[in-house]
Amino acid sequence: MTRLKEPGLEEAGPRAATGHPWFGSHRLAPAAPPDVIREMLRTGIRDIGWPYQPLLPAAPIVLPRASWAELFRAAAALLDLVRRAALEYAGSTAGRLAAYRMPPSEHQLFVADEFTEERYAGCVARPDVVIGPDGPQFLEFNVSGALGGVVETRCRLAVWRELYADAAGRVPLRSPDPFAVRAAMFRELCGELGVAPRVAVVGSVRDQGVTATRYFDLETDWCTGHGLPARFFEPEDLHQAWDCPPQLRYPVGLRNFTIPDWAGLGIDTAPVQDALNHGCLLVGTQTSTFLSSKLTLGLLSEGRPWMSAAERALVARYLPWTRILAPRRTGWRDLVPFSAGHRESLVLKEGLGMSGQQVIIGREVSQARWEEAVDAAAAAGASVVQEFVAPRTCRLALVADGVDEPYDADVAPVLGPLLFGGRPAGLFARFRGDGSAGVVSIYGGHPSSDTCVVTV
Repeated sequence: MTRLKEPGLEEAGPRAATGHPWFGSHRLAPAAPPDVIREMLRTGIRDIGWPYQPLLPAAPIVLPRASWAELFRAAAALLDLVRRAALEYAGSTAGRLAAYRMPPSEHQLFVADEFTEERYAGCVARPDVVIGPDGPQFLEFNVSGALGGVVETRCRLAVWRELYADAAGRVPLRSPDPFAVRAAMFRELCGELGVAPRVAVVGSVRDQGVTATRYFDLETDWCTGHGLPARFFEPEDLHQAWDCPPQLRYPVGLRNFTIPDWAGLGIDTAPVQDALNHGCLLVGTQTSTFLSSKLTLGLLSEGRPWMSAAERALVARYLPWTRILAPRRTGWRDLVPFSAGHRESLVLKEGLGMSGQQVIIGREVSQARWEEAVDAAAAAGASVVQEFVAPRTCRLALVADGVDEPYDADVAPVLGPLLFGGRPAGLFARFRGDGSAGVVSIYGGHPSSDTCVVTV
């Protein structure tokens, strides 16, 4: 492999007007020619259903240690508040289904013991964070065993570690390994339950849009190779996880799918319910859906009676103003007229949604379209309005198809700190190559790219 130069930290160069000191003043220079970087990144992510990206990072995003620590400290604290707010909103599963106005499709895949449901709902989480004028702003919390960014972060991190390793194998970057942290979470879970450490990963290649099982095999092979037996199960094969001799059973597992995705593909969830009924605990539990709902952030932003002054201050610092949209007053505002009249400063989000779907950014639509959407959402009572946060940028080297040299650009990343069992497990990032704001989704209409973030 041909290196451009000895890799190491360098000054990031002049910060754009939209830049922010939270990102720090240093970065890693590209460690290889563009064709080498492209080939390694695309080979690492192959056969997992990840969309082709004509624009790729030439180096990872680098954060100062203080910024890294702040992000994960706030993420863990907010996740605890999210869990408490969701569970407090109603005192039972049935009450929450009604309070959150969950569609009938979500009234399934609960385990019989409600304590178990609640205890393990927040095992796997990834908030979406942008850096606003005053620092990190948590736009939403994805709490689900099926959240994106885990395998992708691990694959990207492996490439950067190989590129930046010196002759002795040392690398000038630091990040937890998502697979190692999740394996540790499962070991602790098995210890707490008093069961054998054997992990079922439940998903479907149909969900990935490929025929290969590599997306799941990467993690199960890693776990098995590190002393934690793990196996991938399609739903049609899931009975093999429990209908077998006790020593061969898989008592815990990762629920690596969503009900809406499987419903859209015509995949039956009955085998999953059978596994749950026969003692296979899959995390995050179905209760995680309440934690993921944007309505929960609305509850926190407005404040709950049980919150301490310190918790209210934490929420005020890290959550943008968010309210459950309904015909009501909040503070001095009549919420529906206020929302309709402040289109350019607000975002409308349904309680449930993925990949930037069910999100309307007010400044990107007409006033008539906005008012129509606000009225419909207020009548349904299952959406929030949230303050639009203008994201700040950092300097990043990029490589593009058809371009012979890396070039610098200012990008506004959406950061995804991974938390498994409450512990930091790596940092995923998505960004638009032109640094513009808006919905950033690998699967969306606007071309987006991804990388992992490290500290040094």
